[in-house]
Amino acid sequence: MSSHPPKILVVDDKQMMRDSVGAILQRAGYAIVVAHHGKAALGMVAKHRPAAVITDLKMPEMDGLELLAELKRADDQLPVVLMTAYGSINDAVAAMKHGAFDFVQKPFEGEQLVMVIRRAVEHRQLVNENAVLKSNARNLEEAPSLVGHSPAMRRVAQQIHQIGGSHGTVMISGESGTGKEVVARTLHAHSPRRERVMLCLNCAALSANLLESELFGHEKGAFTGADALRKGRFELADGGTLLLDEISEIDPKLQAKLLRVLQEGQFERVGSSVSQTVDVRVIATTNRDLTRSVAAGEFRQDLYYRLNVLPIHLPPMRERVEDIPLLVEHFLQKVALREGRDPKRFDDESIALMQAYAWPGNVRELQNICERASVLCRGNIIKAGLIQPWLMGLEALPPAPRPAGEAGGPPPQLPPITVGGMTRADAVSSVKPLEEVEREQIIRALGHFGGNRQKTAEALGIGVRTLGLKLKKWKEQNLVAQSI
Repeated sequence: MSSHPPKILVVDDKQMMRDSVGAILQRAGYAIVVAHHGKAALGMVAKHRPAAVITDLKMPEMDGLELLAELKRADDQLPVVLMTAYGSINDAVAAMKHGAFDFVQKPFEGEQLVMVIRRAVEHRQLVNENAVLKSNARNLEEAPSLVGHSPAMRRVAQQIHQIGGSHGTVMISGESGTGKEVVARTLHAHSPRRERVMLCLNCAALSANLLESELFGHEKGAFTGADALRKGRFELADGGTLLLDEISEIDPKLQAKLLRVLQEGQFERVGSSVSQTVDVRVIATTNRDLTRSVAAGEFRQDLYYRLNVLPIHLPPMRERVEDIPLLVEHFLQKVALREGRDPKRFDDESIALMQAYAWPGNVRELQNICERASVLCRGNIIKAGLIQPWLMGLEALPPAPRPAGEAGGPPPQLPPITVGGMTRADAVSSVKPLEEVEREQIIRALGHFGGNRQKTAEALGIGVRTLGLKLKKWKEQNLVAQSI
């Protein structure tokens, strides 16, 4: 990705040797950084991230073998070449067994030195390329695709076209299930970093301590259970893209450390005082209004501005219902390809029913409906009668369990929501705002399941976190009871 020449770190306690080796490698087209002893070299590696290291074997304070051990502990893929004097060949062979890439014996010819370093750099490049290919195979199993021709999605596509070629930080906002990760992957696929790795991390899924380790890595012994050195996502994504999902959930103590990476490209592993330098494009996503979090003191204002350099907002499904025919065709094709059969299709009444629905779970909920219908439909045409109970699936909820010890008849059932000649969504939206309908149905489902959020979310086809965020917002607005 970069046009800069590979950096080589030259380590020797004698300035004449450092100058000589450096001059030879500079003439061969390499950039040179130097260190006069092993301890200084460790800091130079963290700061400059060289493609290879060439070090003298015999040095005071920390010799070449000790330096090799420390370098391999920090990065076992970094090629280390040893320079040995006559009579030290046995030490050089021992070093090869401990992970040295190669050695050259003094006095050596310039061409010999250049040939060894060239092989070391090529080895490093092959290792990096292999890691990228493996990561892309894991993370990009499907080519990212945006489906839709609505005005809202055309605006998003235009923003991606404008932003894709930049290295700037991107903030993607939108409700849960709107496709923020798809947009992030599309941005990466259209960026100058597309040949490099893209890594993802859900900031809401980990505790503050685990999240810090995942982001920045840790040294061996940094905390209980840290049995080995571990590289963090920033270090692993160097040269590529890092997607920070649900950035609003990052612990305030970590926000300052994240701000420093965005401003300076530097961080320290947990348990280390050595700064690492990285070049990572950050894409952050949030389903919350971060300006409110900033006003409430929950999110740093300076970090917000660092993240919100290039904003993209994804519309909810209810604001792009004209995209539903294209989306359902796309999802049904995917299911058919996976199952090895011809795709099914929705009839016109089903499409109309879906276009009238509020979609609190957004595109993710629509995909869920399409996959379920494709599997459960007995024919090739999916009719409205099949999917109607699933749209905020209250008619299809399982019976609520009876309290322990209760005897008698069957447990009470939820009364069905009558449609009365119109789709249910049409009937309610004709007299109430969609959010009010959604709120009433969620409260009804919570009551049915005795307040169990996990069961409620599963029945409604939305995430538990999405449910929790909605309830929190409604409590703040005094629209639902605080005891829910």
